[in-house]
Amino acid sequence: MSNKKDYEKKLDVIKAIGDDQIKIPNNIPLGVYIQEADNLYQWCQEDKDTLTGLGLSWELVEDLPVRSGALREAESLWNAERFTRQEASETWEEESAAAYDLRDELLQYFRFAFRNDPGLSEQVRRIARGRGHADMIQDLNNLCILGKQNPGLLANINFDMSLLDKAAEKADQMAQLLAEANTERAEYKEAKKIRNQAFTHLKEAVDEIYKYGRFAFRDNDERRKGYRSNYMYMRRKKAGRKVAEEESKPANSPVPTPE
Repeated sequence: MSNKKDYEKKLDVIKAIGDDQIKIPNNIPLGVYIQEADNLYQWCQEDKDTLTGLGLSWELVEDLPVRSGALREAESLWNAERFTRQEASETWEEESAAAYDLRDELLQYFRFAFRNDPGLSEQVRRIARGRGHADMIQDLNNLCILGKQNPGLLANINFDMSLLDKAAEKADQMAQLLAEANTERAEYKEAKKIRNQAFTHLKEAVDEIYKYGRFAFRDNDERRKGYRSNYMYMRRKKAGRKVAEEESKPANSPVPTPE
């Protein structure tokens, strides 16, 4: 069965998982976790009689590949939404410098063109006071309106009036980009939640099979090792070595000085 079909088959079950039950894959890369679930499915095949003899439902084991496939598809769908947001952020970074430059250029022209009109000069000063991306976007729109209200003074300095329309267009463009870059759209949030629900659904099965396997082979290290996360085992082992190394250092060992 394809990942997409697994996802469609499991979607209603996955979405029924309540918010208070959702687990998040913070401690292990998702791809690694899914592969370990697939490995577990293969590992426990020869232990079927032992595990079912203790009460494990074999249907849970047979459901592992379906849960894994559903999670793979959910992760892909979330990544598609995430990358859309990332693309907006990258485009914002590329385009925002030009928008700021345009705003600053207009301010310079307006200060000069309106230098003899106290009221207009004060309006320019107010526009220039703001800080931040949202304010820059509003500045472009304000400058467009102010310029179109006073074309004569701008004409006196041979100002390119097409820059006013350019400012309005840039304001619209940048507002849309900033919203996409900063806002978690409904589709993004929904895809992320389903991904976490799909992870929870797989984890429920994996954890239950691990418990049965560890108990069944509590006196058989060779078989028992298949009922654990090898990634987490190696991570804890590495952390333990670091602690042991730190504890073995002399308390007053000299601190090396740079040459």
